Amino acid sequence: MRLGERIRNASPDSGERPAPAASPPQGSGRLRLASPPDETTPDTPGDPFHRLKERAQEALFARLGSRLYDVSLEEAQLTALVGQELMIVLEAEQTALTGDERQRLVREITEDVLGLGPLQAFLEDPSVTEVMVNGSTSIYVERHGLVELTDARFLDDHHVRQVIERIVAQVGRRVDESSPMVDARLPDGSRVNAIVPPLAVDGPMLTIRKFAQSALTIGNLLQLGSLTPEAAELLDLCVLGRMSVLISGGTGTGKTTLLNVLSSFIPDHERIVTIEDAVELRLHQEHVIRLESRPPNIEGRGEITIRDLVRNALRMRPDRIVVGEVRGGEALDMLQAMNTGHEGSLSTLHANSPRDALARLETMVLMAGIDLPVKAIREQVASAIDVIVQVSRMRDGTRRIVGISEVNGLEGDVITMTPLFEFQQRPGEDGLGPTRGRLRSTGLRPRFADELQSSGLDLGSDLFRTPPTDPARGLGA
Repeated sequence: MRLGERIRNASPDSGERPAPAASPPQGSGRLRLASPPDETTPDTPGDPFHRLKERAQEALFARLGSRLYDVSLEEAQLTALVGQELMIVLEAEQTALTGDERQRLVREITEDVLGLGPLQAFLEDPSVTEVMVNGSTSIYVERHGLVELTDARFLDDHHVRQVIERIVAQVGRRVDESSPMVDARLPDGSRVNAIVPPLAVDGPMLTIRKFAQSALTIGNLLQLGSLTPEAAELLDLCVLGRMSVLISGGTGTGKTTLLNVLSSFIPDHERIVTIEDAVELRLHQEHVIRLESRPPNIEGRGEITIRDLVRNALRMRPDRIVVGEVRGGEALDMLQAMNTGHEGSLSTLHANSPRDALARLETMVLMAGIDLPVKAIREQVASAIDVIVQVSRMRDGTRRIVGISEVNGLEGDVITMTPLFEFQQRPGEDGLGPTRGRLRSTGLRPRFADELQSSGLDLGSDLFRTPPTDPARGLGA
């Protein structure tokens, strides 16, 4: 059974989605106040609980010392050791605590010593997709696409720095005054960015974009209303037919998630090389080689850039090259690879529209430091890129594909494109409720249809049929 038939059976008939599970209270705007899981009232620096917590933590460090960083101990053994020693410390304090207070104190100190402190609860909460730390006094989270201010906080800026250093040390990176910005990842693949003083004026800042426990599939995107069965079938055939696809969108629009889904369409027998700043892609094919860039060391040496990895990948006999994101001179090497026998490559970039994506590619090619005429660059782009998929984050927090365009070629000095699918929003939206609309075919058939046909992949006539308009809804049915 073809993918199109499977997803039609698994997906809802309508392209519209109900309201998100959580939406802001009426009149509250986009910002809500939320309490962290399993917390009641946060401790403040002057209360007895906070002072007891500080004393107990200091005593615990004094008792265990370097044993806290003993790599020979498994995580369960280290957790048990910390728990035992902490009970001894609390007994020595002789402070009257209820059972709930004692459990809370043990949990918070254990999270501070072995985990990520006040962030640990949010990382374990599946409804939280992003965690944003603005210094020690405010922690924001994103739930269902909306940002919420929480009651959780760090003890001080030094506490935030400890958590940041613990994260970056796991992937062999560092953050200090000489290198105040760092990109890293958690063991589960979640993306981490940290920036500390002197660049961050108000204290260390930390942003964690969480990864779902299981990667989203095309069926998940259909159920979420991110695209339609017809668009999903088109993208599937484009990947199978070795069309080079570029995913364009803003920050947090779901580009990497969509790249993961499209990469899953690559046949299992092909050799895939992925290139990323921080490993995020989760490909389930057997023959996958994952490459990750490396920042310079403390002496400013040893840097390996995305461009270096793209060049090296060409010597690794890849069938497909998947670049997590192009943002610099590597765009030139990627375009040349696509034009010299590595068709079917996939990548993402930041842009607000397909036309902006082409303009950004031109700019990034110029960043390679090679003096090329603009027309030569546009010829490279028009020849290398076949399809641009535009994704967007709607005002209600949902992520959707809002356009699929074919890159036709160069006419004069202009790269021409054909819109194949466009998102049409339901008229009469007042900006307060969920975004309603549908990704509809424009009725135009792509030029690469004949090329796919010669490869045994039939797009079919129904794929680009324009749905009839429902006068009551103002949208295609």
